[in-house]
Amino acid sequence: MKITVLNGSPKGELSITLQYVHFLQNKFSQHELKVFHVSQRIKKIEEDEKAFREIIEEIRSSDGILWAFGVFVLAAPSQYMRFVELIFERGVEDAFKGKYAAVLTSSIHFFDHTAHNYMRAVCEDLNMIYADGLSLYLQDLTDKSRREDLIAFAENFFEAIEKRFTTARLFKPLTFINLVYEPSLPKKKISTKGRNVVVLTDAFDSNSNLGKMINRFKQSFAEEIEVIDLNEINIRGGCLGCMRCGYDYKCVQKDGFTDFYNSRVVTTDIIVFAGEVRGPYLSSKWKEFYDRAFFWNHTPSLAGKQLGYIISGPLSRTQNLIQILEASSTTRQDANHADIVTDECGNSADLDALLQSFAERLVSFAEKEYVRPQNFLGVGGHKVFRDNIWGRLRMIWQADHRYYKKHGKYDFPQKELKLWIANPIMMALTKIPMFRKKFYANLTKFSSGRLKKIAERKD
Repeated sequence: MKITVLNGSPKGELSITLQYVHFLQNKFSQHELKVFHVSQRIKKIEEDEKAFREIIEEIRSSDGILWAFGVFVLAAPSQYMRFVELIFERGVEDAFKGKYAAVLTSSIHFFDHTAHNYMRAVCEDLNMIYADGLSLYLQDLTDKSRREDLIAFAENFFEAIEKRFTTARLFKPLTFINLVYEPSLPKKKISTKGRNVVVLTDAFDSNSNLGKMINRFKQSFAEEIEVIDLNEINIRGGCLGCMRCGYDYKCVQKDGFTDFYNSRVVTTDIIVFAGEVRGPYLSSKWKEFYDRAFFWNHTPSLAGKQLGYIISGPLSRTQNLIQILEASSTTRQDANHADIVTDECGNSADLDALLQSFAERLVSFAEKEYVRPQNFLGVGGHKVFRDNIWGRLRMIWQADHRYYKKHGKYDFPQKELKLWIANPIMMALTKIPMFRKKFYANLTKFSSGRLKKIAERKD
């Protein structure tokens, strides 16, 4: 059986995920697993049509495709997304049609599910048959039980190909809206109240819906706000995954991104990200921005800011992307996820009203320094970061460790002295039947009673 492995790590042969692939190559030597380092060689693949076609022809002659990569900022690396874009731009989707697909990733299990959702949606857009996906921790190859899981994953993949299994499609094809936005001038303009506002975009075409939405949003303000086109920033390429920034937030790539991000993004009060839906994500340029901003590691560089999105395209049909955008604001940044405005509305007047209200709410939130408390995405994500940075990753992400210590991010429950004392006492007392009966009978009343006293206070 012939399997084409598309390695999505920019580290090529040094990829952690690729070591899992090598393990499978050794275990299943009866099958051919041919590896292409598409992320590491993305510039060559973009510029050299022959290099690109070589990969596509291998795919055409393969029985299955294994998409293998490390999770970068809630999804696949930007270089990998660029390769996916090239497939559609160059019209070679037919090479993937009917092929069996599997996805193998490594990460610290931080939003690995959104990365897998993204990749499954890509496979389904290519009319592939999605066989299976496996998300492993960075060091799982050292664990015997995880190695057994990896073997079972590969066996399931090969069996699906051999027996021609069929699987359900979970992500529907995107249906793009027909609204041609014709904005009108605002009846009133609002003040930024001294807050600086920046719109970041990857496609500032004034004739597109997105360009018109950006202009209409800009016109909502009495003061001039800045619109920055990412294509005009000196960015050499995506994140290399080298982790050298882990010591002191310094990126090894010598281009203009670090200075741009620190001087024009981090210093801004209100940041609006504007982009177009491209399949199950935005553009690879946007992913490049998010990946390169990771030189701030797991430290929130935009804490307390107001973040919002202006999106053109069928965002409501890709819930995974909505979760990624929310998590990009809250879980990673400790910022306020203000809202998302899309052009999926009835008419231009409705969109005018949405953009005007969006502008007003952003300023109001900034005035109040409002940051919505975290939900599960934020709370759970924080604990994944906290435990890994305190534990086995501390020696790598030393800048994070210093920040977490200083800002009380190491909020382990065992540090709560009252609970240390109360828990063993109460657990011992509840072994007494009569006490246990009264304890649980009055538990709800006791819990709500304490809160009721606070709720009724006049101060």
